[in-house]
Amino acid sequence: MNTRPNTPTGGQQNEGEGNKTAARAYNKATTGFAKSGDVEGKAREAKRAIEGAEGEKLREAERKGQSHSHGEDPQLRRKAGE
Repeated sequence: MNTRPNTPTGGQQNEGEGNKTAARAYNKATTGFAKSGDVEGKAREAKRAIEGAEGEKLREAERKGQSHSHGEDPQLRRKAGE
């Protein structure tokens, strides 16, 4: 008989499929960022990084990430009503 509590070491409880707590935190953070008005500034900062000294390192990280991909979801290009 297992008498240990059903929670991982970090104290987080298993929420089953999909982590609603994490999704809520992510949505709150992304909405806050979008409303902050600093999107253009961060885009310029990212462009400078890609064009600068760390550009090759960033491109390599992108290639590595893409190597794990199964390709783009065809639903992204689908027109409404199709």
